[in-house]
Parts: sequence; C-alpha cells; structure tokens
Amino acid sequence: MLVWKVLADFRLKVTVQKPKIVEETDSYVEFTDGSRYHFFNRLNDLTNKEWVKFQKSWFILNPKPRENTVLLHPAKFPEELAGWFIEFFTKRGQTVFDPMVGTGSTLVACLEKGRCGIGVELLEKYAEITVKRLEKLVSKHKNIDGENVYEVFLKVFLGDAREIDHMEIPQIDYVITSPPYWDMLVEEGFETQKKRKEKSLDVYYSDDPRDLGNIHDYESFLDELEKIYRKVYDLLKPNGYFTVVVKNVKKKGKMYPLAWDLAKRLSKFFALKDEKIWCQDNIKLAPYGYGKAWVSNTVHHYCLNFKKET
Repeated sequence: MLVWKVLADFRLKVTVQKPKIVEETDSYVEFTDGSRYHFFNRLNDLTNKEWVKFQKSWFILNPKPRENTVLLHPAKFPEELAGWFIEFFTKRGQTVFDPMVGTGSTLVACLEKGRCGIGVELLEKYAEITVKRLEKLVSKHKNIDGENVYEVFLKVFLGDAREIDHMEIPQIDYVITSPPYWDMLVEEGFETQKKRKEKSLDVYYSDDPRDLGNIHDYESFLDELEKIYRKVYDLLKPNGYFTVVVKNVKKKGKMYPLAWDLAKRLSKFFALKDEKIWCQDNIKLAPYGYGKAWVSNTVHHYCLNFKKET
C-alpha cells in the first residue's frame, strides 16, 4: 500500500531584485557593474561575470547560524549552497525538485530565488519543520505587485522517495538533493554525536525501516539510491540537470568511496558532466590516528552534476 500525502501547497508572488540596466541591445542588456546578460542564454538568468564565477571547480562555504528547529536535523543542507546551484541551472519561475528535502533548505532557496519548488520528506517531524519555515517566509510575500514579479508554488510531500513515481509531481526543470551518507549517523563514537546528545538534538534520522540511513549493507544502500534516482531521471525534463551533494565516508578503518560509486551507478542513465568540491574550513580538526596511522579529517563534499541528455 502506497502511503503519501501533500502537507502543504503554497501559491504566491515573489519579487526578485535585478541590477539597474544601463544599456539594452538586440542581443544583450548591460548593467551598472559592466556585466551583461545575453539573450541567447537558455540555461539561466546569470550575467557573463556570474557565469564565469560559478565555473570554479571548488568553493568554500561555511553556513550561517541555523534556526533552532533546523538544528534538530543531524545533516543539514545549506540554503546558500542550494541557492547557488539553483541560480545556475534554472531560470526564474522554473521548477526545482528535492526528493529528500529534510528541513526544507532547497525550498527556502527556491523562494528566495523566485523558483517553484517541490520536496519530498519521509519523516513527518522534519517535513513539518519545512512547512513551518515556509509559512513564516510566505507570510512576508503578501500584496506583491510591480516589476520583476514571479508567480511560484512550493509543495511539500510527506512520503517515501521510492514512491515519487506515484505522487502528483509534474515534469521538473532541475533536481538538487543530498542523500544520507550511508549509515554513518548510527555509527557510535563520533564526537559530534556526544555534543548533539548533550543539546537534545537528533543524532541520527530515525528508526524507520524505510529510512535509507538504516541500511547497513553498503551495496544494498547504493542499490536503493540507484532505484530512486532512476525515478528522478524520469521526472526530469530532457536536457535538465541533476546535482547530488555527497562525500566519501570512512567506517571501521576503511574508506568507502560513496561519491565515486554513486557517480558510476548514476552514469548508467545520466551523463556525468562535472564536479564542484565544497570545502568547509571552519570545522575543528581532530588528531585521528595520532602516532599510529594516517586518518584524515574529511571536510569536503562532492557536488556531482549530471545531465539528462537526449
């Protein structure tokens, strides 16, 4: 029996700020900073300068302090990161999908960037946090009128990502998501677990048997992700892009190349186009293996960018 429901469906108008135009021709508009937006740009609304800046293969992002409700989630996804990718891979008014939306970072970014957003979350406590966050933000977008106004919708599903092919989800322009990093959150002994327990924050997602983070066999975990992302492929419009934020993990002294294995799996149906490396330089380093063995502090993630080529 399939079990899913729509928790929220917001419809609103948003205003997106644009720089002042100083020149307009048949092929481009030029702004006060000297940058230009060319009308042949079918992918996004970025200027030539913004486009080049995004092409750098690595970036440093240390997320801003999070809301108390968002802190409950043990693996938060920065809204700023989602916003950067959404701006590059979509135009204003297009639709973005996150099949594992957590506490709503992708949908918050969609609202801020003038995009429509759809998110699916397995666990009700996190889905409800998403809805409350959106309610708070949507309340600020009343009586919107004038220039640069876009009509958008934000839809939150409560359900299993394995069932997205049965949900009322339209064709999508772009997908961005971050899966569980295997079962690492249920592994005992991490210092972050101790600190989160002291603050009464969630250490792992749940005990739900449907939760991918509770699959302890590595290959079985990859199998489930591959099945889900095949369904994502079917929802994505031709030539649309799909970004997965993931990292390689260590377990019991062994490295599991999750990012690379997932890239290989998804390349069966998607075209892997490139990677961007997200570096975090504000994480306290620990002396793992000191005096005995090489054990690194892993403070980077892979943002794998795929395309549905036709």
